[in-house]
Amino acid sequence: MTMVSTHPLDKYKEMVHPALVSKLEEFYLFGYDKVTEEELWQFLLKKKWKKNTEDKQLHQIVNDVMRINIGEYMNYATVEAFKSPNWFGEDGKESLKDLL
Repeated sequence: MTMVSTHPLDKYKEMVHPALVSKLEEFYLFGYDKVTEEELWQFLLKKKWKKNTEDKQLHQIVNDVMRINIGEYMNYATVEAFKSPNWFGEDGKESLKDLL
């Protein structure tokens, strides 16, 4: 029996899909073409929306997406890469080189 934890804002993911795509396109323009929509969403869930999310409105969620800057996302991705048990292993994880 596996328990899947859900975030209160997961229900908005499909509605904010165009904003996520727009932000990814911005990242791509600056050469960060390895970031996926799911990785960007996880960043929002883990960093931007850790607390007080129950009363967020849709326009606030879209604003949060559009205000992400590349530097803050890359800081998050770097820390997450260092947390991984095997940086350069063959276990299917991205290597640190791929992130940078």
